[in-house]
Amino acid sequence: MTRPSEKFDAIILGAGGAGLMCAAIAGQRGRKVLLIDHADEPGKKILISGGGRCNFTNIHTAPDRYISQNKHFAKSALSRYTANDFIALVDRHAIDWHEKTLGQLFCDGSAKQLVAMLLNECPADTVTLSLGKSITAVSHRDGQYRVEYGGEVATAPSLVIATGGRSIPKMGATGFAYELARQFGLKVVEPVPALVPLTLGGEETLFRELSGVSAPIVARCGKTQFREAALFTHRGLSGPAILQISSYWKHGEAVTVDFMPDLSPDWLYQAKQHLPRITLKKAIGTHLPTRLSDVLIERIALEGELGNLADKKLEETARRLSHWRFMPNGTEGFAKAEVTAGGISTAELSSKNMEARQMPGLYAIGEAVDVTGWLGGYNFQWAWASGYAAGQAL
Repeated sequence: MTRPSEKFDAIILGAGGAGLMCAAIAGQRGRKVLLIDHADEPGKKILISGGGRCNFTNIHTAPDRYISQNKHFAKSALSRYTANDFIALVDRHAIDWHEKTLGQLFCDGSAKQLVAMLLNECPADTVTLSLGKSITAVSHRDGQYRVEYGGEVATAPSLVIATGGRSIPKMGATGFAYELARQFGLKVVEPVPALVPLTLGGEETLFRELSGVSAPIVARCGKTQFREAALFTHRGLSGPAILQISSYWKHGEAVTVDFMPDLSPDWLYQAKQHLPRITLKKAIGTHLPTRLSDVLIERIALEGELGNLADKKLEETARRLSHWRFMPNGTEGFAKAEVTAGGISTAELSSKNMEARQMPGLYAIGEAVDVTGWLGGYNFQWAWASGYAAGQAL
């Protein structure tokens, strides 16, 4: 038996990064907010990010580091709540942090500090947090959204979808955001795993033997490239460079890897001039992990001292090592994806406040929306920025 409905100014579904930020901002503006999550604690993705230290933003945040069917959509929110704004919030709460590579910022201590910070930002007199209760029904009538959850009922003129994407289902991730969006007539861009390891099949299963081997590379797909480490796994390819390029990869496409990103195209010819007695195997092995160079040499099928090998053969070998084509047969799916690409179409939403154009009072923020950032804190910055934009409008 459900209790009589309780009235709020806004109901936010999902107490992840975007939902917490939205609740904090709206609550600070005096709005009576109900924040609901089926999990038993808030900010679960924050807690596991960055090995428990949370890569909470990136100082190089810019709209061109996000993927969406509308490449301009993220500009407004990102410009009004920047990485520096979030850093200032972290500093105000005396949370120590440090910068790793490529502008990535992490807590010195624990990601728990960030969740505590966001909860502390939610005024106790305006924000009600309800955890561990599943949502059983959502409806809209006479300008009011009605949410049934855990035997309770709440109504509000505004409803915020902040339930994330489908990545990491073992943490409770589902397609609920998309079901709800479709219920209210919003289009959804097909959700796919992003920032996800790629799998290899066929003849390329040979590379699975290299599981655990990593090397600095440049990974390319189409016109996009990333220079970071790649890691071979028992299923295929992973590591930062591969996770990054996976967001741009589509089935049937090749991923090209440059195993020698710091060497000139004629490096083998130059080596031949200076060290003609060195073997090709040793020349390549000087720049790569032994297990990796052994497999590459096996696939190249060329042996001997450099002085005995034709210049053209060395040129072809150097080119192959800098344009090694892999044909992934898939990804490791949502189970291993850090985020979900696709989601609620940006064509349905206002880029200023994240409100649905055709459904007044309905908002969508964070990973639920078709905005996907690069690896390295960009997706958390989108959570903060989109949550802030909606929170200011509620």
